[in-house]
Amino acid sequence: MRAPSHPLSLSSEDRSRVEEVEALARRGASSLEFLIVDLETPSWAVRRAVIGALARMGTPAVEPLCELLQHRRDNEARLAAIVEALVASTGEVDGCVIALGEDANPAVVCDVAQVLGRRRSRRAVPLLAKLTLHPDDNVAVAAIEALGRIGGGAAVDALLAALGSGNFFRIFPAIDVLGRSGDPSVVPALLDLLGDPFYATEAARALGRTGQEAAVPALVGLLQRGTDAVMRVAAVALVEIHEAQVQRFGGTRVVQTALRVRASTADLGRRLARCLSGADAAEKAALSRLLGWVGGPDAATGLLALLDTEPTVARAAANALMELGPEADGPILQALRDGDSARRLVLLPLVARRSAAVPEVVLCLEDRDPTVRSLAADTLSRIGDPSAVSALFEHLGDEDQRVAQAAVGAIQSLGSEQTEELALAAARSADPRRRRAALRIISYFGYPRGLDVLLQAMREQDERLRDAAIYGLPFIDDPRAVDALLEASRHDSERTRAAAMRALGQTEKEARVTSCLLGGLNDKDPWVRYYACQSLGKLNEEAAADAIVALANDDAGQVRVAVVDALAHLHTESAMAALRRAAASEDSDVRRAALLGLGVSKRPDALPVLLEAATQGDPATRLVALSAVAEYDAPETVTALLRAAGDPDESVRSAAVGFLATRSGTSATQALVSLLGDPALRERVVSALALPAEGRIPGLLTALEAADEAVAPLLVAALARMQRADARAALLTALGSSSPAGRRAAATAVAALGTVEARELLEKTAAQDDDPEVRRACLLALSR
Repeated sequence: MRAPSHPLSLSSEDRSRVEEVEALARRGASSLEFLIVDLETPSWAVRRAVIGALARMGTPAVEPLCELLQHRRDNEARLAAIVEALVASTGEVDGCVIALGEDANPAVVCDVAQVLGRRRSRRAVPLLAKLTLHPDDNVAVAAIEALGRIGGGAAVDALLAALGSGNFFRIFPAIDVLGRSGDPSVVPALLDLLGDPFYATEAARALGRTGQEAAVPALVGLLQRGTDAVMRVAAVALVEIHEAQVQRFGGTRVVQTALRVRASTADLGRRLARCLSGADAAEKAALSRLLGWVGGPDAATGLLALLDTEPTVARAAANALMELGPEADGPILQALRDGDSARRLVLLPLVARRSAAVPEVVLCLEDRDPTVRSLAADTLSRIGDPSAVSALFEHLGDEDQRVAQAAVGAIQSLGSEQTEELALAAARSADPRRRRAALRIISYFGYPRGLDVLLQAMREQDERLRDAAIYGLPFIDDPRAVDALLEASRHDSERTRAAAMRALGQTEKEARVTSCLLGGLNDKDPWVRYYACQSLGKLNEEAAADAIVALANDDAGQVRVAVVDALAHLHTESAMAALRRAAASEDSDVRRAALLGLGVSKRPDALPVLLEAATQGDPATRLVALSAVAEYDAPETVTALLRAAGDPDESVRSAAVGFLATRSGTSATQALVSLLGDPALRERVVSALALPAEGRIPGLLTALEAADEAVAPLLVAALARMQRADARAALLTALGSSSPAGRRAAATAVAALGTVEARELLEKTAAQDDDPEVRRACLLALSR
């Protein structure tokens, strides 16, 4: 393996040089000459330090750097460093760099375009537009790429002009950049290129990247008349537009509707299925999506063939099969009947909503693979047809525990008139596994006729049978059930005593139950003490608080955790004091349990403890503390959640955004908006903002007043995805925002409302708005 071009850790020499650079940087402009010399250093790490120092120096460094860029071009490393320093500079860069745009050396002008583009300098747009006509193709391409970075109406106009240059070296990059701009005004020009065989494929790709609904009819047309290669590109483009529309407006079905309205379903299904041959993974995934939307007799067959391909394609095909209607049942059910275990594992999740599939799924209960049998039981549960109950009872004694558990779960979910009789019969089986499973079913439904069966099992030598019976006794409303539990609490078996203590926590609070549980706190077995403690907490037995606190230093860790868990249910001062002490425990399990308990209490004096824990310890502890903090309606809560959104741990960051998403009030909305600048969180934050919590819509409108071109579309997307009347009204309000970026972003979303009021408002804004870009956006929205 080749060594990296620079070490991941600094050598002692590099470290020393970097420290020298930092010392020079602290001296300010007087060190400029020395720093410029160091731009030529062969060490990447030192060069990065010099770039940072020059960028922070600002304006004093700009002119010398421009001089070097123009006249000292004999060292590639130095040139790259100069460009990086100018891009990152905090000084007045644009004027000096723009002046170099007339240089006779095309290489200099290419660097100029790169710097201005990466700085997103709107002031440079006229120069860059001129450079797209430069005699040197490299300069023209650099200018095109820079304009794409900058964006905006003037930049887009210059890029559109480049499409008419007749020079394919410029037209191809211009197509790509225009597609990535996402600007709706580029769609007509790209549509015109679909008629040119030389540019049609790239134009189709670019139309997909725009994410604009206006491109859909033409792309559907390519599916109807294009070659297989063009159809594959069009399929990817249509899926990209669909995803973009979903991001902007929520549950839109623009592409699906166009496919069904503008194309013959049967013919298009055949053509799409034919295109699967020779497609790459991304194209197969896109074609699968389209086949799921189009349907037709060939769709299911084509999609089934993809289930054995690479995972990303197989998942797309499986999802598409789920979207197909009854017309797909025949091929899918046939494949389920005839398929091997591997095929059934893929197909079973697809039939979870198909009642017609019950016979085939029941057949899968006999598969040799226990994973298939287990999944078949789960699938029958989701289908919800009680006729499968008798078949599921046959698998209560399955040799694989997963299958037996899945069968029990499915029976409990389905119920049926047969279930009670079948369960009582199975509870008398000679097979212990079948018998235990039947006891769980009787317990779940609380059948009164099952009490005698449970009491009989209590007298068995098999501890697992006794456990199953004890578990079910609290759910049967009969005094004999409690009597049996109290008797079991004195059993010779520690396991049975522990099970009885746990079950007593599910009964009604009464003196004899409390007395029994208090006695369990002194049992020699730690698990008996554990469940006795836990049950006293569940019964909210505040009189037992002191006895529970006395076990806080128990030798068994699980007992100490149970103490904290029990105290969380009590409200005495001694319980709360013990919880605060436990929150500082070195035992992480005890500490987390205490934090949860303090959160449940919602006492104001517990909040400081929780806030501190949310910033300390391991991620699991921070997560527990954060979930407790989120329960408080206090000013500190939003601050803590916002800070946690920058936590090093992904699970903590995700939880913080989730808590903010469901929190009412404009402060939570403001906190979420402030997170939109983080690319890693952006999509998650937009989804959070789209949840219509109290105060969310006013908060979004307020944020839109100050939003820039990067944030405004995200705020509008959040409003559009709410799919509510008040959110739609807010979109109309957004068209009158004081922010031009907000008004531009709102135009497309308002047009998507499709109402007379929306059209009238767009027409008025198109005629009267002070900003030409807003007027242009409204006119484009109206032309759709």
